[in-house]
Amino acid sequence: MNRTITLWIGALSVCASLSAQTVELPVCRRALKDKRFLYFTDFSRYPRAVEKLPVAVFDSGTGGFTVLEKILSIDCFNNETGEEKPDGVPDFIHEDFQYLADQANMPYGRYGAEGKEDYLRELAVKDALFTVNNFFWKDETQKKPKGRKLPAKIIVIACNTATAYGLEPITQLLQEAGDPLRVIGVVNAGVSSTLESLPSSLNQTTVGVLATPGTISSGVYERTLLAQAKSIRPDLALQVVNQPGYGFAEAVDEEREFVDRKLTTFSNTYRGPVLGQGDEEIHPELLEAYRFDFSDAKAFIAYDEQHKPIRIQLNSADNYARFNLLNLLEKTRRSAVRRPIQAIILGCTHYPFLQTTLTQHLQELRHYTDSTGNHPYASLIADDCCFIDPAQRTAYECYRTLRDQHRLNPQQKEGRLQPFISRPSPLLPDSCKDAEGNLTYAFKYGREVGTDELTTVIVPFSPRSIRQDHLDRIARLLPLCFGKIQQAMKP
Repeated sequence: MNRTITLWIGALSVCASLSAQTVELPVCRRALKDKRFLYFTDFSRYPRAVEKLPVAVFDSGTGGFTVLEKILSIDCFNNETGEEKPDGVPDFIHEDFQYLADQANMPYGRYGAEGKEDYLRELAVKDALFTVNNFFWKDETQKKPKGRKLPAKIIVIACNTATAYGLEPITQLLQEAGDPLRVIGVVNAGVSSTLESLPSSLNQTTVGVLATPGTISSGVYERTLLAQAKSIRPDLALQVVNQPGYGFAEAVDEEREFVDRKLTTFSNTYRGPVLGQGDEEIHPELLEAYRFDFSDAKAFIAYDEQHKPIRIQLNSADNYARFNLLNLLEKTRRSAVRRPIQAIILGCTHYPFLQTTLTQHLQELRHYTDSTGNHPYASLIADDCCFIDPAQRTAYECYRTLRDQHRLNPQQKEGRLQPFISRPSPLLPDSCKDAEGNLTYAFKYGREVGTDELTTVIVPFSPRSIRQDHLDRIARLLPLCFGKIQQAMKP
């Protein structure tokens, strides 16, 4: 058995051990028992020709397209023989896909901070239930879902936070239903990739985790890293440094309270990091090290009469990337870390959009000289430090699972994509929405678990439902996804 397979099996074992405690959610019980429930699913009537069903991928927003791009491009197997050897043909070329961006309810990483962990779990379960059902809303004005689609044959949770809070209840729900399909989360895939990247000669090292506040507070990455390392690398002394990506995912998706391209000066509704000394604050003495870009309204700064900064507002995803990476290194510097950081896990699907900026800033910090002539970060960064995107291993595990289950699509034509996105329900009063028609912050994070209140609807991608700047970003960075989105959005 080779090391790749050993790591993969180790990840599944760790996942099973971490899921030993049952999370009982009303939505799970109702999905299997209550025929009046919108998300009720009769798995006894699931289609028998499972191999012809689509692969489902869901995320809290458009960030999960970074995972889908890897799935669409991966070539690790011979498509004819199944041998683990590239054959020049994408492994998933004949597979159909469904993608769900739960844009109306994002960012998922904020629910934990607002004490709404169970509501987050419910959202993740409903995302999964949407993929195994056959309904959708044809447009956001419909009060009831009148569209029809196929259910999925496998579910990929592309969102790290949704994996942290939802993988366990979703897996248990499917097991109780007779285990008709598998669900794969990005966390275990990211951990496997990280441990594989560590040189075998190391007996102690440090791994950084950059993820949403919700994912970090769940402890899932650190817990899984330590458990899996103990299982397959018992000789390795592993330290983990966690950095919540404050405002990072929101900035990538340009949530107006974090990034607003229309601004020309400070905004009173800003929720991003401000000046201070906390983990989620901008340290004024480190302004030169952050190297924020203040051009073209990408950030704003105000000074007092002594030219000391008294107010800062970030207004670009690149600046959020710089802020969070430096704060990760600052946390490492202040801790009792024995070895430099060997790998940094990008524990949110939105972060790979800024990998170029992160890589550049890491090199800047490696060579940064402070006012005393010291290089405070050079010793904290291993010479071959790398960023880990869990998407590649997620794609690998998805294909291997389908092949092992004999569920690959036998069609000879190229597969298609059905992209869906959530929008505020037309049943909601205007007081629950902001000027742009999105859910207000107070309403979004004030909702209660276990109600029948329909606050969002799920519609196909269209010029009305998906913002053009999101499409532009996908077109620029994820060409395979964009090509399939264009095809799906044709009249």
